[in-house]
Amino acid sequence: MTTMTDTSNAARFREFKMPDVGEGLTEAEILKWYVQAGDTVTDGQVVCEVETAKAAVELPIPFDGVVHELRFPEGTTVDVGQVIIAVDVAPGSGDAAPAAASAPAAEPEAAEPEAPKGRQPVLVGYGVAESSTKRRARKGAATAVPAAAAAIQGEMNGHTTVVPESRPLAKPPVRKLAKDLGIDLATVVPTGEGGIITREDVHAAATPVPAQAQAPAPTAAPPAAEPAPAAEAPAPAVVTTVGARETRIPVKGVRKAIAQAMVGSAFTAPHVTEFVTVDVTRTMKLVAELKEDKEMAGVRVNPLLLIAKALLVAIKRNPGVNAAWDEANQEIVQKHYVNLGIAAATPRGLIVPNIKDAHEQTLPQLAASLGELVSTAREGKTSPAAMAGGTVTITNVGVFGVDTGTPILNPGESAILAVGAIKLQPWVHKGKVKPRQVTTLALSFDHRLVDGELGSKVLADVAAILEQPKRLITWA
Repeated sequence: MTTMTDTSNAARFREFKMPDVGEGLTEAEILKWYVQAGDTVTDGQVVCEVETAKAAVELPIPFDGVVHELRFPEGTTVDVGQVIIAVDVAPGSGDAAPAAASAPAAEPEAAEPEAPKGRQPVLVGYGVAESSTKRRARKGAATAVPAAAAAIQGEMNGHTTVVPESRPLAKPPVRKLAKDLGIDLATVVPTGEGGIITREDVHAAATPVPAQAQAPAPTAAPPAAEPAPAAEAPAPAVVTTVGARETRIPVKGVRKAIAQAMVGSAFTAPHVTEFVTVDVTRTMKLVAELKEDKEMAGVRVNPLLLIAKALLVAIKRNPGVNAAWDEANQEIVQKHYVNLGIAAATPRGLIVPNIKDAHEQTLPQLAASLGELVSTAREGKTSPAAMAGGTVTITNVGVFGVDTGTPILNPGESAILAVGAIKLQPWVHKGKVKPRQVTTLALSFDHRLVDGELGSKVLADVAAILEQPKRLITWA
C-alpha cells in the first residue's frame, strides 16, 4: 500500500491492486465496473470484471467500506500490482482524502515520472514498481525513458535478474519468444511504451512482409492503449470504420493471446498431421445405450465422451505421446498424468480449459467433468487455472459439419486430436456396402519428440477403440 502523509488517513483508506489472476500474466483489461464512487462494498463482493490473456475473471474486494475512487475506467489495460480502486474503510470519520488519490491529479500530465525506489516481485520473473499510484505518462509526453522501464526483470532458474539498460528492453516472455524464433532483439523496432519491445514487434520482425502492411497501426493505437482519465469513455469495440466496406476490431485479451500462441506454436514446433477414417457405428450405438443407463443419469453422454476415453486409453498404451519439449534444458519432459484439454468456442474466442488428471476418472466422472467444462466456458466463467497445465487436447470441429482439419498444437503440448463430423456414409462392412456412421480423425503432433511410429500408433489405437468400443474394457 502506498504510504499516506497522515496516519489516520493511512488507517482509513485502503487500496486494492490488480492481482495476479493467472500464472505468468502481467496485465488485465478492466471490462466492467460493478460499483461506483460512494457505493458501499463488503468483503468478498465482486467489484469488477477483468479480462486477461487467458479468460475473463471477476475480482472480489477483500475488505468492507465505501468506494472512494475508481482509478481506471472500463476498457483500460492495467499492469498487475497497480491500484485500481480506493476504499474508505472508516466512512464518516473525517473529510481527509488519501494522499495517493490526489497526487496524480496534481501532476502535469506530461511530467516525467519519478524513478521508482525499487521493484517488488509479484510473479516469478516479474515485478511491479512500489510507487504504483502514479499513472503512466502518455506516449510522446516524456522525452526520457523512465528508470522503471529499464529495470526489466528476467527469469533464469527461478532467480530474478536485472537487465542492463544497454540491452533492448523486453519482458522475459518476449525474450523467450525472440529466442525461439531466432530473432535478435537488437534488430527489432520497439513500439511499446518507453521503448519496450512487444510480442507483436517480434512477430513483425519474423514476418517482415505483413509487418510493412501493418506498420501504421502503432501510431493509430496510442489513444486507446493509454490509461485514460476517469471522465473519458473507454475505447469502443469497433475502433475504425472505413466507409461501409471495412470494420476494424482491436485485437486484445483472449483473441490476442490466441494469435500469439498459435504463431509461436507454428514457428517453434514442427507439426505433423496424420488422418484416419473410421466406422464409429458401434460407438454411436453404445452412446445411445449409455444414455439409458441409470449409472449415467444426470450427466451428458455424447460421442465426445467416448472419444475422450478412447484417447486416454491410447495414451496409456503409448505414454511417450504425453510429453513436452523443454527448449531451455534440451529435455523431453514425460508427463505421468493427463490434463485433457477440450477446445471450446466462446464469444471472446477459442479457449482450451482442461480436465485435471483425466486419466484417473471413471466414465461417469469424465462425463460430469466434460459437462461442467463446457457449461463454464459458455458462461464465460472459465478461470485461468482451468486452462493451465494441459498435456493433450481434443478439438471437435465436427460440431460445425466439418470433416476434419489440421489442428495447431496448444503451446507446451505434444499432440492434439481433431474430430470430424459423424455422417451416415456407404461403407464396406462384412463384405457388403452398407450405410454406416463414419468420421475422420486427425492427429497433429510435435515431431521433435513424437516420431511417425508413435503418432501413428496413438491415432490407430483411438480409431480401433471407436470401431470396437469393447476395447475400452480389454485395453484399459
